[in-house]
Amino acid sequence: MKKRLITLAVSTAMLGAATQVQAAGFQLAEYSATGLGRAYAGEAAMADNAAAQFRNPAMLTYLEGTQVSTGAILVMPNIDINGEVTYIDGVNSTSAKDIAGDAVVPNFYVSHQLNEQWYLGLALGSNFGMATELDDSFRGTQFGNEASVTTVEINPNIAYRINEQFSVGAGVRFVLGEGSIGAKSSADTMIPLSDLGINQGIPVAKGTTLKYMEGDDTSWGWQLGAAWQINANNRIGVNYRSEVKQTLSGEANGVAFNLYDPEVIGAAVGSIMAGQTPELAPEKKYAGSMDLTLPATAEIASFHQLTDKLALHASVNWTDWSSFEKLEAYIPELTNPTQLVKQENWEDSYRFAVGTTYQLNEKMSLRGGVAYDMSAVSDANRTLTIPEMDRLWLSVGMGYAFSENFDMDLGFTYIFADESPVVEPRPGIESDNSSALFGGTFSGTTSGNIALLGVQATYRF
Repeated sequence: MKKRLITLAVSTAMLGAATQVQAAGFQLAEYSATGLGRAYAGEAAMADNAAAQFRNPAMLTYLEGTQVSTGAILVMPNIDINGEVTYIDGVNSTSAKDIAGDAVVPNFYVSHQLNEQWYLGLALGSNFGMATELDDSFRGTQFGNEASVTTVEINPNIAYRINEQFSVGAGVRFVLGEGSIGAKSSADTMIPLSDLGINQGIPVAKGTTLKYMEGDDTSWGWQLGAAWQINANNRIGVNYRSEVKQTLSGEANGVAFNLYDPEVIGAAVGSIMAGQTPELAPEKKYAGSMDLTLPATAEIASFHQLTDKLALHASVNWTDWSSFEKLEAYIPELTNPTQLVKQENWEDSYRFAVGTTYQLNEKMSLRGGVAYDMSAVSDANRTLTIPEMDRLWLSVGMGYAFSENFDMDLGFTYIFADESPVVEPRPGIESDNSSALFGGTFSGTTSGNIALLGVQATYRF
């Protein structure tokens, strides 16, 4: 696997959690088009097809025989940043439009019933991912100009039916990831060398790489789930997915790292002593790593069959984003090998969803749902690199059975993201101040919306 998973941080600049504006932080919710049509309401208690195991392995006990389900969701984000930069040339307006490109999130699931009590499953999907890029004309790139994260989970599961009322399930999660992140100077500036007793600086041109890192890792996690069939028409499901710790290893370069490289600084000082213009080596590459914890999540959900045709489902999700406190890079070649990349100060987030399914006839079912996603950051801690916002989901979907063995689902969601303030550097956070030297301070807002379109196919043997 190419060396590409963040090391500098899944984000000094996950610039916009852009493909993730649909879920808190850089978390992805899109595991199936079936659930998309109801805004993923009640997922830990639903058993439409083999995809159910990704949100609760205990739901495998509701799937007969062998089932295969696969599909994809097209993510079409529209995220904008608008504001003003204050620098030595005054106060200037700046903006970045549509900073995230379209993306496709695929999935594949298979389930198999061994007997009346034991069930097996395999899930391939993603829980985290994003890709954003700010144009060089945006005068805030000193705080981050691009980021990409891609993760894939291989998730084998097993479930056991205790009796007619209770089921339990468990699974292991093998997570592969790759990505990159960077920041550039948005103005011509000078790095002072006063700490070295030198009354001269090193020039840095606009567009110079300040920090860029890429790398990858593989790691393990687990999940547990349970289901309680209260009666024929009512069911409750719960699920817990562990945190996944990664040590992201790869390469780094940029003048922010050069300043801690004795060889580079020595050469720059030598140039000054010789009466020449000093230079740094922003393209010099360093080996480095960074510990990153993908947060734990939990869900409690319910399913209620109100009539022969109408069902109601709801869920509450929790994500342990408070574990995302800060990002530190480790680059052994530097005089200060452990460097604070970004102070994040995230908070636990919650998601609330309610949805419905209506069986129009023997072949067609209709779905709808609404959800509210809470931001993982307060206004005081929002950054350009991850412009987190509260989000409102409106979803519709349908399923059509072509035969007893084969059916397809379609889902569509439109997400409204609140316009939210963002200021960098943030008051009281020292790690932000060093970036301001390379282009000034930023004050403005981030806003956006996103459309999701998904298709799912299921075959039952």
